[in-house]
Amino acid sequence: MAIEFNASRGATLGVEWELQLVDAETKRLRQDAREVLAAVPGLSEAQEMPKIRHELMESTVEIVTGICDTVSEARADLAASIADLRAVTDPRGTALACTGTHAISDWRDAVMAPVQRYAELVEQMQWLARRIQTYGVHVHVGVRSAEKAVPMVNALSAYLPHFLALTASSPFWSGSDTGLASSRAIVFGQLPTAGPPHLLADWGEFEDYMDTLLRAGTIRSIKEVWWDIRPHPDFGTIEIRMFDGIPTLREVGMAAALCQSLVELFDHQLDRGYTLPSPAAWVVRDNKWRATRYGLDAIVITDDQGTTAPLRDELYELVHELEPIADRLGCAEDLKVVSEVLDHGASYERQRGIIAAGGSIEDVVGASITEFREDRFVNPREVTHAGI
Repeated sequence: MAIEFNASRGATLGVEWELQLVDAETKRLRQDAREVLAAVPGLSEAQEMPKIRHELMESTVEIVTGICDTVSEARADLAASIADLRAVTDPRGTALACTGTHAISDWRDAVMAPVQRYAELVEQMQWLARRIQTYGVHVHVGVRSAEKAVPMVNALSAYLPHFLALTASSPFWSGSDTGLASSRAIVFGQLPTAGPPHLLADWGEFEDYMDTLLRAGTIRSIKEVWWDIRPHPDFGTIEIRMFDGIPTLREVGMAAALCQSLVELFDHQLDRGYTLPSPAAWVVRDNKWRATRYGLDAIVITDDQGTTAPLRDELYELVHELEPIADRLGCAEDLKVVSEVLDHGASYERQRGIIAAGGSIEDVVGASITEFREDRFVNPREVTHAGI
């Protein structure tokens, strides 16, 4: 089966950001996405690609950028959609926030969005789909040919723990600490076609594999392959889906800069005739688990011989390697946010810090609302002293 890849002109960007609708008083999720979307001026469900739209649950709205050339352009696009949303949500007493899971609310209380394809998903997946009250960020990076897409997916799979640990934001599930940095990675990863990408040889093997899944009835469309990193033929992109829900626009810019810089690096290496690295599948799976459990404190495997290194050290080295590329792309300042996260803590660490400082689980949600609204990291002691 031939799959057309609508090649991009270069490492363009598109970002999808899933947001929580939270009651400003109770800090619980509100199941009213339909009413919110209906009130956004100029928004129509009939639009082919609305910039603000439904997701699986009524507690979620997703904002989506257009095709952007730079990270700053993507951030501005997202900020404009947030402003449109807040004009509706603020008067309703609804706050916006984003973490991989909502710390308090129970997935059993979720209401599914009135979208046919979501209803079909729930019918097929049952409990696995009904409990996906999770939130994430997806970054699309343009690729100039189908032949480059599969080697890039393979190479990017080595960075699953980097992507996840920097953004891990779901230590809590239904009011309890799971002991994980990212419970979302487990909840969403249980879908049959989710998880790390299959490491394939080339575009032809990708086409053959998708054809096999379709003939077997495993999927009805290749869009139902929800790998952590996947080619997106319609958009001509690689879509990195490994990020947990990201609380601040600054951190979204960080994620986009990391992705764009890596794809640009691999694009140049392929043009020079290099063969991109392709880690062993067992290393990819093991490293994803290590980041899921330990976040930035993970000790990751760096080769198929079992050599290991602290993930924090690997991230510092990666930022240093990518700095010249990020500078050329105009996203060097966004990439520097990686160092800020390493210094001040990823979201899962900031959330646990609130509890450790004597705060409540409601304070955790309140801090996520503040981080989103003010686009800054909240110090845990600031929460317990000021009552944010």
